[in-house]
Amino acid sequence: MQIIITDAWLARSRALHLTGWQLVAALVAAALVLMLTAVGLYHWVFLKAAREGWPVISDVVRLVAHDEFAQQDRRLRDNLDAMARRLGEMQARMVQLESLGERVSGLAGIAPPDLKSPPGRGGVLIEGRSLTLDELHATLDDLDRVANQRVDLFTVLESRLFEQRVKSMMIPTQAPVPGVELGSGYGWRIDPMTGRSALHTGLDYAAPVGTPVLAAAGGLVVGQEFHPEYGRVIDIDHGNGLVTRYAHLASAEAKQGDLVRRGQRIGSVGNSGRSTGAHLHFEVLVQGVPQDPRKFLEAGEQLAQAGARSGNARAAVRGGTDAGARIPRR
Repeated sequence: MQIIITDAWLARSRALHLTGWQLVAALVAAALVLMLTAVGLYHWVFLKAAREGWPVISDVVRLVAHDEFAQQDRRLRDNLDAMARRLGEMQARMVQLESLGERVSGLAGIAPPDLKSPPGRGGVLIEGRSLTLDELHATLDDLDRVANQRVDLFTVLESRLFEQRVKSMMIPTQAPVPGVELGSGYGWRIDPMTGRSALHTGLDYAAPVGTPVLAAAGGLVVGQEFHPEYGRVIDIDHGNGLVTRYAHLASAEAKQGDLVRRGQRIGSVGNSGRSTGAHLHFEVLVQGVPQDPRKFLEAGEQLAQAGARSGNARAAVRGGTDAGARIPRR
C-alpha cells in the first residue's frame, strides 16, 4: 500500500510504502491508543464530576456506584444465607450424632460426662435477621470444637466395642452343626447303652456322617486325639478357662496348635467311640467343669437380636430429617 503526503502548498510530497502486516499493526496501534484515551477520559470526567459535583454527571456516577455496591452486597448476603442454611444442617446432624453417641456409649459401658442428650427445642418460627460474617465464623468454630470432641469420644467407643467384639468372638455362641435339631440335651437321662440313669454332659446333634462341624467360637486347638469313649475328639481353648469339645467325629481337619475362627470347619460328624449312631457330641467346659451349652447358644441368639435392633436404630437416625433443626441458631 502506498501513501502520499503533501504539504499545504503542494510544494513537496513524500511517498510511504506499507506492507499488509505493517498496515494491520498500524491500525491495531491506533485502536489501542483510541481505547486508552477513551478510558482515561471516561475516568477523568467521572472522577472530576464526582469531586466537583457536576449537576448531571455526578448523579449518574452516584447511581452507577450505588447499583454496583448493591449487587455486591446482594451476592455477599446470598452467600452468607447459603452458608447459614448449611450450618443449620450440620447442627442438626450433630444433634443426631450426640443422640446416637449416647446410645452407643451405653452399649460400650461408658458414660462420659460431656455426652448428654441435647435439651428439647421448638416453637413457632419467627424469622429474624441474617447472621453476620463474624457470627457465622464464631458458630463454625464452636461446631468444629464439638466435632473434635466427638471424634475423640467415638475413637474411645470404637476401641471399647472392638475389645468387646473380640471377647464375644471367643465365647461359644454359634451352633456347631447349624440347621440340625437337638437330640439329647444336657442333664440326667437314661443311658442308651446301660439303661441306667447317667449325666449327659453336652448336647447331641444327630446328623448324617460327613456333615460339617463348625467351631462355636474362635480359639486355639489344644487337643485332637482318639478317645475310647469320645471317639475322634477336638478340644478348643477360648481363654479364661473356657473350652469346647467336639466328639464322635468322622474326621478332624483342625490339628493341635491351630488357631481357628468362629464358624470355621474343624471336622465332620461321625460315629466313632461310644456311640449308637452318627451324631456330634458338643460340650462346654469352664475350668474343667461341664456346663449346659444351651445357655451360651441362647445368649448368642439374644446378642444377634440386640445387634439387629441397634442396626435398625442407627439406620433410622441416618435417614431421619429434622426440618426445624435446619434453622441456624441466632
